[in-house]
Amino acid sequence: MNGASPMRAEPRHRILTAPPPPPAALVEALRACATANLADSLPQVQVALGLVPRHAVAGVLCGPALTVRVAAGDNLLAQHAIDLAQPGDVIVIDGAAGAERALVGEVMGRWAHARGVAGFVVDGAVRDLDYLRQGPLPVYSRSVSPRGPMRTGNGEINGEVTVGDAVVRAGDLVVGDLDGVVFVPQASAPAAIEACLHMMTCERETFEAIRNGTLSRAWVAQALGGDVAG
Repeated sequence: MNGASPMRAEPRHRILTAPPPPPAALVEALRACATANLADSLPQVQVALGLVPRHAVAGVLCGPALTVRVAAGDNLLAQHAIDLAQPGDVIVIDGAAGAERALVGEVMGRWAHARGVAGFVVDGAVRDLDYLRQGPLPVYSRSVSPRGPMRTGNGEINGEVTVGDAVVRAGDLVVGDLDGVVFVPQASAPAAIEACLHMMTCERETFEAIRNGTLSRAWVAQALGGDVAG
């Protein structure tokens, strides 16, 4: 023995402290907002690109993000995130866009639903589509693969992740519908909701003008500089 300290292995993962939950009223107000309106509301609202809804009947997804970053095809930390989740959390998985191995399937979906998880957003693959399409949880993913995951545990929970080119932080509010998924920082949510309510009012007025034949399309000619063929 030469008195040297033994080498300590570097931790394979980090689990950070989860932020406080958002006010329930804020979540419910966002639930009434379409992702298309939210995406157009504020520059702070980020859109997940390339993620597809895998559910058919689960309805609108809305809740705070429980973020998970894993190596491609490795779902051990995603499994643990379900055990850590609070009711209403949305598990948002940065799976490095890996397409070879599924990170979420029927077993995890059933356990997550039992735990009160609101849904999954996966930048990676999922499997068991028969269950996902008929199941109770909204699930979005980049791809589908029948191959199961590895489980080494590398990664991070409740850190910053990148999902569909959007940067997401733990506690950001997730809203998903059949158009896709957006992420709203909690501090920006009241302004985004206000903008959405205004857009919804304008849309209702437009729909009414279409119904009664009074819709003006003059803005199209104006936008084209007035050079429009008759």
